[in-house]
Amino acid sequence: MHIVVVDPGPGLVASLEHSIAEFGLDWSVETMGGPGQPGGRVDVLVSRLGHGPDQERALRELRDRHPDAVRVLLLAPGQDADAAALLEGAHRVLQEPLDPVDLIDAVERVDELRQLLDDPRLKQYVGRVDTLPAAPRMYFQLARLMRDPEVGLGKVADTLSQDPALVARVLKLCNSAYFSAGREITDPRSAVTRLGLRTMQHLVLASEAFGRAPGMSAQEREEMQQRALRVSRLAGRLLPGPSSELAATAGMLAEVGRLLPPPANGLDAPDPPQAGAYLLGLWGLPMPIVEAVAFHRQPRRRRAAGFWVTGALHVATALVRGEPVDEAYLESVGMRDRLPQWKAMLEQDLARAA
Repeated sequence: MHIVVVDPGPGLVASLEHSIAEFGLDWSVETMGGPGQPGGRVDVLVSRLGHGPDQERALRELRDRHPDAVRVLLLAPGQDADAAALLEGAHRVLQEPLDPVDLIDAVERVDELRQLLDDPRLKQYVGRVDTLPAAPRMYFQLARLMRDPEVGLGKVADTLSQDPALVARVLKLCNSAYFSAGREITDPRSAVTRLGLRTMQHLVLASEAFGRAPGMSAQEREEMQQRALRVSRLAGRLLPGPSSELAATAGMLAEVGRLLPPPANGLDAPDPPQAGAYLLGLWGLPMPIVEAVAFHRQPRRRRAAGFWVTGALHVATALVRGEPVDEAYLESVGMRDRLPQWKAMLEQDLARAA
């Protein structure tokens, strides 16, 4: 395993090499003074978040040059807001000062996820599905638009209007008790203005992801969609800053594996979270979302990463479905005392939608 560290802080490389030796790992470390072009193979790319568009552009270029590398983004205190545009491209986000053991664990966990998604049985199952659920085209289109700070509400509404069938499904969700507050929303522009860009993006994702579910009744599909909206709303409130959006999107897609049809020829079906994570990987969703969907029923497998997207999705999914929360896991990541507050959040949302 070859690690490249871009612009390392004082003492980072020495402590990292010491920990690698202690664990007996066959890993090597290379440093770069800035985001240039590392030589040779790159298995792990560790980057500190600097300031300004040049730094962000350079980090994106490194990602494009080494798409198979595990990408770890280091944030200094107070940099969460600055990282919003880069979180989707990172496999792991760690805080400075960096504990080398956290980095080693992060790399091993990403490798474990890759091995899970490389399961031949899972690939065989998905490969035999005649028609896979389509990637959410409009959701990705809106996501690209929203990265441009110059794009206004009108442009988003006009883009959405290009798909009348999708607009009809989105407006139906907009006028549910959860979002309408008793006032009817009749067109995309009004929906974007009153609900905001992020909420509209989530409603578009719900409409596209659950628009078709072969073998599932309309009522089952409706129930899954409403459950996804509740999980998304709660999960997004459990994390701060730009991580909130990752959690909300993961919440919307937690049950996407159930959209895949049962396997033919009496084969055993894979675990729905793993099948869903594989599908999201095919769609090109960010790795933190894929990982959260894969492991939200087993959050202790991601305990060393702290309470991040997987933990938030576990809590939100369990509370919305009325299932037990893994309190031992919450205790291990120092979040158990927040559980009553999170339960109260869900109760408030349910009361408002009643």
